[in-house]
Amino acid sequence: MGVNASVLAIDAGNSKTDVALIGEDGTVLGTARGGGFQPPVVGIPAALDMLAAAVEGAYASAGGTVGGPAAHVSACLANADLPVEEEELTAALLDRGWAPSVEVRNDTFAVLRAGVDEPRGVAVVCGAGINCVGMLPDGRTARFPAIGRMSGDWGGGSGLAEEAMWFAARAEDGRGEPTELARALPAHFGLGSMYELIEALHREHIPYERRHELTPVLFATGAAGDPVARAVVDRLADEVVAMATVALDRLDLLEEHVPVILGGSVLAARHRDLDIRIASLLAARAPRARIRVVAQQPVLGAALLGLDHTGAAPEAHARLRAQYA
Repeated sequence: MGVNASVLAIDAGNSKTDVALIGEDGTVLGTARGGGFQPPVVGIPAALDMLAAAVEGAYASAGGTVGGPAAHVSACLANADLPVEEEELTAALLDRGWAPSVEVRNDTFAVLRAGVDEPRGVAVVCGAGINCVGMLPDGRTARFPAIGRMSGDWGGGSGLAEEAMWFAARAEDGRGEPTELARALPAHFGLGSMYELIEALHREHIPYERRHELTPVLFATGAAGDPVARAVVDRLADEVVAMATVALDRLDLLEEHVPVILGGSVLAARHRDLDIRIASLLAARAPRARIRVVAQQPVLGAALLGLDHTGAAPEAHARLRAQYA
C-alpha cells in the first residue's frame, strides 16, 4: 500500500540521517533514522543509497511502501557546502524519483528553520565543525563555504580539540606558556603526560574519533580559571559572533529584531562562559538580535522548509511543530 506524502523531509548529517514523511496538513506520517551522509568519502550514489534505506524505513513506519512520489523533497544535507554541490545533489535526488520537486540546502538551514517561526533569521551551528547561514522570507540567503581552514573557518569541536592539544603539547615541552590543559587532556584518557597522549593518538591506540572528547575538557579547564583554555573559549565566542553579524549585515538585519539561533553539540551544551561572551558581544554589534538555542530536531526544520515550498497553511506549520515539541 502506498503512502501519500506532501513533503519528504531529510536532515542528513555526517553521523546520522533523519527522514520524515509529512502530510499536507502537517501531520507526521512516518519517520526513520539512518547512518551518516558523506558523499566526499563514499561518492554520491553510495551516499544516496544510504538515504534510500532511511526513506524506505520512513514509509514502512507509516504503514506503506514507496508506492508513489511525494509532492516535494526538502533535503538539508551535510557536505552540501557550495551551490554547485547543491545542484549536483538536487539532480541526483530527482533521478531517484522520490518527488517531482527537490530542494537541497546545507544542513545548517535545517537548524535555522527549526528555531524560527518564519524563514527569517541567522543560525550558527558548532558541532564537529562550524557554519553559519541566514535567510529571509523573500528567498535571500547569507552563507559561508564552511569547508574548513581554507575557507577562513576556525572552531568546531574537532578544531577546538586540536587547539587545546597544541597549547598543551607546547606547555609540556617548554615551547609555550604553562596551562592546566597539559595535565587535564591526557588525564581524561588515564594517561600521565601529553607525550603519552600524542603517541597514543598518532599510533591509533586511541581511535581518531575520540579526540572530540577533549572539547568538554577544554571548557571545564577554562571554567576553572586556566587563562590559556579561557582564551580559546573566548576566541570561539568571537568567531560565533563574527559569523552571525556578517550574515545579519548581508541581509540588512543588523538593526532589526531578529532571532540568532545557536545549535550543534558545542553551543547546545550551554557552557556558561561561552554563552555570556556571545551574548555580550552580540548585544554590542546587533543590539536588537535575540539569541535562541535550538532544542528541536533539525529534521523539523527540513520539514518546515518543505511546507514553506508547498505553500501549506499556517495551521499545517503549527501542527507539524507541535509534534516535535
